[in-house]
Amino acid sequence: MNVSTLSIIIPAYNEENTVKNILKKVDEIILLNNIQKEIVIVNDCSKDKTEQQIMQYIAETNGKHIKYFKHEVNKGKGAALRTGIQNCTGDLLIVQDADLEYDPNEFNILLKPFLDGFADVVYGSRFIGGNAHRILFFWHTLGNKFLTFLSNVSTNLNLTDMETCYKMFRSDVVKGINLRENRFGFEPEITAKVARIKGLRIYEVGISYYGRTFEEGKKIGWKDGVRAIYCIVKYGFLKIS
Repeated sequence: MNVSTLSIIIPAYNEENTVKNILKKVDEIILLNNIQKEIVIVNDCSKDKTEQQIMQYIAETNGKHIKYFKHEVNKGKGAALRTGIQNCTGDLLIVQDADLEYDPNEFNILLKPFLDGFADVVYGSRFIGGNAHRILFFWHTLGNKFLTFLSNVSTNLNLTDMETCYKMFRSDVVKGINLRENRFGFEPEITAKVARIKGLRIYEVGISYYGRTFEEGKKIGWKDGVRAIYCIVKYGFLKIS
């Protein structure tokens, strides 16, 4: 596949402590084949100094390649991603959280199956490969694996990490999907809907994971797990568009 630009969509909500750092990391990475980067950051009505940190970074770096959008009310990660998807122009797109749990230096790992002509979608799995993984919550990990199992039953895929942030897509594929979920239901919804596209080639590669505790700012909770099950039933088993 001929790729000239990768769009990196960064949803941000109350990430004043990490957002400048993640922007710097994304800026510094050199992509395979001299692929250019388009950074699309969506501030989902943060209540802290996230916006000030973003604007300061853009001013310091003359960030003409950075597109900035702001929601006037908090809508959720899924809504922020829809805003990003609607406004990106790259051949491929990837989701990058504004915290430091995922390492942008691994973009090239996800890019390779596209450049080799094998993939239309690539998931970065935290549960395969020999990369670094922070040891955190047993029940959280078990919950992730259960949701992946349930998603696989509904889609007939054999993913190991449906809930991963790192999902890279051909942009035309995602732009052609009607996305509805406003919060963390984006993950099972997009998985169910790409699985229904005939002939779409989905790959998975191992990535690192530098997880956060709730005290360090992690936001997903048990209610989001319940919503994920609802979304798997709705979009996976019932195949609602």
